[in-house]
Amino acid sequence: SAEDADFYHHPGVDWHGIVRAGWHVVVTGGDKGPGGSTITQQVARNFFLSPEKLYSRKLTEIFIALRIEHELTKDQILELYLNKMFLGHRSYGVAAAAEYYYGKTLDQLTVAECALIASTFQLPSVVNPINGQPRAIARRNWVLGEMLRHDYITRAVYEQAIAEPNHAYPHEQPIEVDAPYLAEMVRRQVLDRFGNDALTEGYVVRTTVQSDRQQAAVEAVRDGLIAYDRRHGWRGPEAHQELPADAGEADFDGLLANYGSVSGMQPGIVTASDAKQATVYLSSHESAILDLAGVGWARPHINDDRVGATPTRVDSVLKRGDIIRLARDDKGEWQLAQIPAAQAALTSIEPEDGSIQALVGGFNFVRSKFNRAVMAARQPGSSFKPYLYSAAFERGFTPASIINDAPLALPDPSRPNGIWTPSNDDDKFAGPMRLREALVQSKNLVSVRLLDAIGVRYMREYATRFGFSQDAIPANLSMALGTASVSPMGMARGYAVFANGGYLVTPYFIHEIDDRNGKPVYVANPARACRNCQERLLDTRTPGPPPAEMNPTPANNLASASSAAPAESSSVDGVGDAVLPADAHGDGAHPPVLAPRVIEARNDYLVTSLMKDVILRGTGSAARALERDDLAGKTGSTNDHRDAWFVGFNGEVSTAVWMGFDDYSSLGRGEFGAKAALPIWMSYMGSVLKGTPPSTLPMPPGISTVLINRYSGLPASSGDPDGISEM
Repeated sequence: SAEDADFYHHPGVDWHGIVRAGWHVVVTGGDKGPGGSTITQQVARNFFLSPEKLYSRKLTEIFIALRIEHELTKDQILELYLNKMFLGHRSYGVAAAAEYYYGKTLDQLTVAECALIASTFQLPSVVNPINGQPRAIARRNWVLGEMLRHDYITRAVYEQAIAEPNHAYPHEQPIEVDAPYLAEMVRRQVLDRFGNDALTEGYVVRTTVQSDRQQAAVEAVRDGLIAYDRRHGWRGPEAHQELPADAGEADFDGLLANYGSVSGMQPGIVTASDAKQATVYLSSHESAILDLAGVGWARPHINDDRVGATPTRVDSVLKRGDIIRLARDDKGEWQLAQIPAAQAALTSIEPEDGSIQALVGGFNFVRSKFNRAVMAARQPGSSFKPYLYSAAFERGFTPASIINDAPLALPDPSRPNGIWTPSNDDDKFAGPMRLREALVQSKNLVSVRLLDAIGVRYMREYATRFGFSQDAIPANLSMALGTASVSPMGMARGYAVFANGGYLVTPYFIHEIDDRNGKPVYVANPARACRNCQERLLDTRTPGPPPAEMNPTPANNLASASSAAPAESSSVDGVGDAVLPADAHGDGAHPPVLAPRVIEARNDYLVTSLMKDVILRGTGSAARALERDDLAGKTGSTNDHRDAWFVGFNGEVSTAVWMGFDDYSSLGRGEFGAKAALPIWMSYMGSVLKGTPPSTLPMPPGISTVLINRYSGLPASSGDPDGISEM
């Protein structure tokens, strides 16, 4: 009744309609006139033709429609039409529209609801049950009138349907994967490749993200930020309203109208409070009781380094009229909650090919869409040191080399006294020590002397092997303390080099894009470490900086990507995508693209060995609780505790965690990487690696283990009481 009343009677083409539309074009000089397309023609257009409005395409549409009528029954054609057409709000087909607009299956719809969905076919983005309701209702009533005129419904049914109000509202599907930051990256990339029509053309995007790992990442970041936030005390209610004595639920609802739920934290208003308990009215129209245990963590925040005493009365924390947040604990009990002021990010990639396994760009996407995982430029602190040690090993140093951990004064015209005096985090000095111990204990002064020995210029060039731009790395000795500008994604990518045996891969997040007919229009073909591939065994290239084709390309620009994997971009650090031709199916017919080897296998093994000791007995020793012997990593902290890092890996996954404030405020005294970032990393890695076998690379040829003196680093005799094994 709405689209093609003569559908069951015409041969697939309405010749009168086509003549009428053509005559209108002639008379008006080209203006678009009344449509002449039948349902069969629309099926032909949507299944087989491109969206361009050309006369040649219209002619092809007619021929295809006639062929469809010859091959299929009318009911089969109608079934295709009803299940394929776009009906607004990402709904394709009437079943999807019924679910989205009404939360019903087709057999549960009323006649009025059916007519309203039918009225959507003409202008689905503009006139549908939610948008443009006056026009939608008017067209619904016209459709109902046509149904009455063609005897599809009775007069009584018609009058009842006309009187029925529209109850449509969005019924979103439950979120299967909580990945809004990644979803925005996907949206931008697809728009850049396919244009503004991409969101309505029915493309299916398959990402590399693993849902279980993503959920583990979201929970780890959330729990880590809340734990940090509680350590630094209660900052007070989000707002306060003086409540009249007779205030009721309607008043409370009005006051809470502008406060939405944030990451499971429900807004509420305190309606009563005394020494023992507080009553809180929640935006979900229920009341909760908070006792002293429910507010026990809320010591008053004084400054970054100090909090007040543990509360002994509920009303010392909460007052009537306070607008606060509550969240349920592990036992389902309500507790006072607080949105963290700090932020954190986590990126996790597969070292073999750079596929992003999980990504969290902040505490809550709705409150802040800035994606810190790929867009933040922060100082990595000591987590940058493994790159320096790798460069030093390339220059001939070994884990047994001795460097002095002693005070150092260097000229620096930028400082008031013209002198730079770097120090260790604990302001203590150990004297001459082996490089292995220096990294395990994260000795800053050893790193500065080591950088001075190999040269700043060399180190800046060497860092490009791990995907970093020289422009992001300072041209002075402060580089040794991690004063470069990097993102969590860039750090996860850099550590993936150590995890995969020395190859630079490029993070990517779209595996495949299919059109509405299921045909692949984009298939990723990332460069792989592929250590045991036949092609790799024949690769004679020597380790070095990545080749020119690995230079940065924007992650949101698939259109310019080639069959060789691009590297990082300055705007979205370290993220790219590699593509096959649009007709590729990823069936193995294409040979693997080999990631370039950027460091030698022995170098890789030595640095990884040092980072394993960081976890075994160094600044990352808390990670021993995971009870795995294949983990390696490094903590990182910056001046005044503005940034806290932990970056680590095994053979299957490389993960970087950062915590800090967007305005570069201090996290507070004692908030080193091991305290602020490492618990997040441990929570995530413990979850994703649970039950998996150890994954680590074997020792490559050319490395020998010898007995040395633990203090001098020199070869020792078999009877030396201070003798230890070293590589």
